[in-house]
Amino acid sequence: MSAPGKLPRWAELGLLPVINLVVALLISGVVIKLLGESPVAAFKLMAAGSVGTQEGIGYTLYYATNFIFTGLAVAVAYHAGLFNIGAEGQAYIGGLGTGLVCIWLGAWPFWAVLPLAVLAGAGFGAAWAFIPAYLQAKRGSHIVITTIMFNFIAASLMTYLLVNVLIKPGQQSPESREFAVNAWMPSATDVLARVGVAFAATPLNLAFGFALGAAVLVWLFVWRTRWGYALPAPHFDGFSERSGVCRDRGGADGAEPSGGDHRRGGALWRAVSRRIAALVRYAQDQPRYGRRDPRPRDLAVRCDGERI
Repeated sequence: MSAPGKLPRWAELGLLPVINLVVALLISGVVIKLLGESPVAAFKLMAAGSVGTQEGIGYTLYYATNFIFTGLAVAVAYHAGLFNIGAEGQAYIGGLGTGLVCIWLGAWPFWAVLPLAVLAGAGFGAAWAFIPAYLQAKRGSHIVITTIMFNFIAASLMTYLLVNVLIKPGQQSPESREFAVNAWMPSATDVLARVGVAFAATPLNLAFGFALGAAVLVWLFVWRTRWGYALPAPHFDGFSERSGVCRDRGGADGAEPSGGDHRRGGALWRAVSRRIAALVRYAQDQPRYGRRDPRPRDLAVRCDGERI
């Protein structure tokens, strides 16, 4: 049986999203009609509320910011063959790290608080993701099940901290103490006003620009670096080899992230690659529910033919 042909790039990037959107609108229209309302009127109201005014655009982009970050967290893992369904919990804990920095260091200048808050958010989120990753690698736990569970654990932990630890004394609503002004992210309204553009007051701030920047960096990492090409994606079709990653041993062997001794760096990178390859094979072979030996049934093979 011949393998299915690959779609042209214009169809994959342009046509498929349009088809998905049209199908979603049609299904939504049927549901709205069954409820006794007009689909056309509902869609007009939705469009007017989301992009019909400056306020609507501001709120739409504000809420889209979190989805961009969590989507990137899922995309990188998926490109390596892992289904990171725990991005929601990782976003909770990452936000906790950022919030703690903003609360404790809010008196510092903004230029000093911002990088520390970003690093704290990334570190807290990565640490939360490390736990289910370790359980899968060492104990054979199903990564989908554990990351779903950790979403609920993170939500419960955040509720406890907001109600009992981070709340302002005497306050009833479950929210943290207010950040100092130096820890506030500049709003889009203020930034645009400085260049003479009037924009409605909304929660939209520079975090949206950081999200777009992160999307560009992820794209560069995945498609324009040797480390990205070396990711053992399940749909690997030799593209990495054609790009020169394996031809000049620039993947698992040649990369030296630390810039140290070639033999020590190569050995470390080979060990990481073996573990990633094992995790990918395990995720592909794992039953939907249950647990099994995390060692892969058939080992991956590097471009030079060596088993890893």
